[in-house]
Amino acid sequence: MKTQLTYKRAGVDIDAGNKFVQIIKPLVRQTFRPEVVTDIGGFGGLFALKVKKYKNPILVSSTDGVGTKLKIAFLTGKHDTVGIDLVAMCVNDVVVQGAEPLFLLDYLATGQLSLEVSTQIIKGIARGCLQAGCALIGGETAEMPSFYQKGEYDLAGFAVGVVEKKKIIDGSAIRAGDQLIGLASSGLHSNGYSLARKVLFEVLRLKVHSRVPDLSRSVGEELLTPTKIYVKPLLDLCAKFQIHGLAHITGGGITDNLPRIIPRGLQAIVRRGTWPVPPIFNLIKKGGNIAEEEMWRTFNNGLGMILVVPPSEVTPVMDALKKWREKAFHIGEIVRAKNLKERIIYL
Repeated sequence: MKTQLTYKRAGVDIDAGNKFVQIIKPLVRQTFRPEVVTDIGGFGGLFALKVKKYKNPILVSSTDGVGTKLKIAFLTGKHDTVGIDLVAMCVNDVVVQGAEPLFLLDYLATGQLSLEVSTQIIKGIARGCLQAGCALIGGETAEMPSFYQKGEYDLAGFAVGVVEKKKIIDGSAIRAGDQLIGLASSGLHSNGYSLARKVLFEVLRLKVHSRVPDLSRSVGEELLTPTKIYVKPLLDLCAKFQIHGLAHITGGGITDNLPRIIPRGLQAIVRRGTWPVPPIFNLIKKGGNIAEEEMWRTFNNGLGMILVVPPSEVTPVMDALKKWREKAFHIGEIVRAKNLKERIIYL
C-alpha cells in the first residue's frame, strides 16, 4: 500500500502554524493602538485613521529587512533582538519624512517552523513596535521546506505612517548655513554585515563568542546590538523646532544617504572627529585594511541619524535631545556647492 502524502509529510505543519498564532496573540495585542479595529489571525489588518486630526493627511510607507545580520542570530542562537532591527529599519525611514508610524506588518519565512525561535522573533518585533509607538496589526509566516537551510529564516517588514501635508520633511527647506546634528548609533545597526562578517570571521578568524580587547562584550553580542529606534524623540523635535531635513544613515553610510535630502547647488561639510566612533568600526577597518572612503559609504560609523536645522535651532535642539537621553553631536554644516559632483566634503 502506498504511503499517503500530506502537507505535513511534505514539510509544512499547519497545526504548528495555528499554534504559533495563538502563542503570539498576547505579544501582538500589547502593541495595539486605539485605532486598531482587528485582531491577529484575520485576512488583513484593520486600522481606523483619525482623519479629523488632520487637514490634509499624507500616508508614508516603507519596507525593509534585516539583511545578513540574521546570520549572526543563526550562529549565536539568539533570536529576540532581530525583530527590533526589523521595526527600526522601517519606522526610521518613515519618521524622517516627519511622519508618525502607525502600524507595521511583518513577513517571516523559514524552512521549518520552530515555535520557540519564531516566538522569540515576534517578541523582538513587539518590543520594537512599542519603542516606536506603532501597532503590529498583521503579517505572514511562510513555511517553505527545502527553500531555506535548516535553522535559517528571513524577515521583512512594511510600515505605514501619517503626516500633515504642510509638515512633510523632504529636505526642500534646507539652505546654505544650516547646521548638521548627528545622533549616535547603537553600533552597526543593520547594514554592512556582509563586509563585517568577511573581516571578522574570515580575515581575523574570530568566532561569535570571541572577545577582543577593543570590545566590552563578545563579537556576537556586539554584532547583535539592536538598531536604534529614533521615532519618539524625532517626532517631539518636529513638533517643537524647525527641522529642515532628516537622513537615516543606513546602507551607503553618510556618503550615500545624506545627499538624498540636500537640494541641488548645496553640499554638506562633515567634520570628522566631532563624534566618537565606536570601537567595532575601527576593528573592522583595521582588520580588513579597508579604505576610509569605503568605510564612509558602507557603515554608519557611529551616527544613525543626521538632522539639518537652522543655526538658531542648534542649541535648543541639542538641549531637547539631552532630555531624551540621546547622544547628539554638532558635526558640520550646509554650504553652497563649489563642485556639483561633490555632495559631501569630509574635513
